[in-house]
Amino acid sequence: MALKQVSSNKCFEGFQKVFEHDSAELKCKMKFGIYLPPKAETGKCPVLYWLSGLTCTEQNFITKAGFQQAAAEHGLIVVAPDTSPRGCNIEGEDESWDFGTGAGFYVDATEDPWKTNYRMYSYIKDELPKLINANFPTDPERMSIFGHSMGGHGALILALKNPGKYKSVSAFAPICNPVQCQWGKKALGGYLGPETRKWEAYDATQLVKSYSGPRLDILIDQGKDDQFLSAGQLLPDNFIAACTEQKIPVVFRLQQAGYDHSYFFIATYINDHIKHHAKYLNA
Repeated sequence: MALKQVSSNKCFEGFQKVFEHDSAELKCKMKFGIYLPPKAETGKCPVLYWLSGLTCTEQNFITKAGFQQAAAEHGLIVVAPDTSPRGCNIEGEDESWDFGTGAGFYVDATEDPWKTNYRMYSYIKDELPKLINANFPTDPERMSIFGHSMGGHGALILALKNPGKYKSVSAFAPICNPVQCQWGKKALGGYLGPETRKWEAYDATQLVKSYSGPRLDILIDQGKDDQFLSAGQLLPDNFIAACTEQKIPVVFRLQQAGYDHSYFFIATYINDHIKHHAKYLNA
């Protein structure tokens, strides 16, 4: 599968690059950001996948999070894909910010007209890692995942649905229980249809109740003044209660007043998350 380099910038002795490719899964052109640490010039490196939130592209994380220095230090390749298919000419794809373009929700849609292109779950789980492993100096056995908001939801469900695939998982302000919040009801209803039982297959709070894979050490950071926390969109308490019941270790850090849902919050704690993953990826 041909990769076209869109940009390349030297950063902390490594390179922050963006590539474009034709996606077989999504049937459109897709971009992803990839940070190659200095270590990638001489040997294989573990890969950490970042999933962004609603309205984001591959650019938000690579330009705003400030993760590159820690990734260089720990020798991690960091991949940041886009959040949805783009330009598919589906009626209604650009009508709202929380559904359609920029809002793939990391599910495989089953409803018309979305089911042909909106297959972000399979794209992140299968197609993208194959592409990355075929074209970059990765160690395919060492892979982890993290994300923010809708992407935090994506990271949690991918780790929980694929026991052993990812060495570790973390999230910033994830949508923890989408079957119970407005964002989730809109997206899951639109992509998967009205039957809520189908939605539960993409809900971290539901999935953790039946998780029986290898030990998964989960780190979650949540800002106390996150407007979406107070609006009931994120529902971390439901997820923590389910983890506690299942004796699945989760470190939940409610960060002090003032921290919100933005990349300023992410940038403040990103190094902690890189270290969390490096502990497992470099073990």
